Amino acid sequence: MPHATQHAESATAELDSALRGGPFHVALRAAIAARGLPLQRVRHHLSRHGVTVGVTSLSYWQQGARRPRRPESLRAVRALEEILQLPEESLLRLLVEAGDACGDASGQRSAALSHRARPEASGVLDGLLAELDHSSSDSGTHTLGHHEHIRIGPRRELAGRESHHIVRAHRDGVDRFVAVHHGDPGCVPARMTVHALENCRTGRVRTHHDTGVLMTELLFDTRLRAGDTHLFRYGVEDGTAGVSREYVRESGTAGGQYALQVRFDAAALPVRCHRFTQHSPAAPRGGRQELALNGHYHSVHLVEPRARSGTLGIGWDWE
Repeated sequence: MPHATQHAESATAELDSALRGGPFHVALRAAIAARGLPLQRVRHHLSRHGVTVGVTSLSYWQQGARRPRRPESLRAVRALEEILQLPEESLLRLLVEAGDACGDASGQRSAALSHRARPEASGVLDGLLAELDHSSSDSGTHTLGHHEHIRIGPRRELAGRESHHIVRAHRDGVDRFVAVHHGDPGCVPARMTVHALENCRTGRVRTHHDTGVLMTELLFDTRLRAGDTHLFRYGVEDGTAGVSREYVRESGTAGGQYALQVRFDAAALPVRCHRFTQHSPAAPRGGRQELALNGHYHSVHLVEPRARSGTLGIGWDWE
């Protein structure tokens, strides 16, 4: 086998390993080496994507001396994934898992919230988080897996949901998770109830009637150290609004596996169901795909092996 071919195969194998296990700087260095691009060329390609990053910064990133954190730097990382022909969010994922990537344009990490967010509720969420003495910029964890089970009742209402979480702490001392439930229009958060089902207990609860938000602490009864994982499960009983037509999961960051199942009461079955995506609140919905209703369990589901930032949901038509 020619030496050049052996070298290329070795570089590709090193890159594949680095993208799977990280850390970020090793993966970036391996990607640049596999493509055979000098840093000056990388900087030139970035400028063509409308992103300005100096050669010195790129060198620091691939050495591990510095890590991209600012919004402009994270835009550069997204561009690097395209320039270096890498899977989408493969480098960003490594930053998220290290707790360094921000979750929005402000440069802050998104809190570890499980909710159906709406743009008008963002200020409300920040206020309720402050009441719970919880930072919206650093929850202390990132999500490895999140499975949601939604129940639609006989009145076609959102009857409740159950959430299973797997999280990993990226700093010492994490002992809680803040969960947010956002009900359908017309819901009454004060009449909802939260049940801690496994490996957690319910702490303080806050509600906001106008936006349909219920927020609660889930306490772990243990303090996680950086790198520790924790599995927990909780449920929300809702049933306070009218007819439900969709369930949406919105996140500012990429994460681990996400699964969503919607189960309908046998007395109220929809005529059709579909999944959809939306990259940002201003973007149109896309990725529509029809989902077949399970005849025995009256349910539909979707699974994302690695959830991306943005909106993902299931909608249904009653007639």
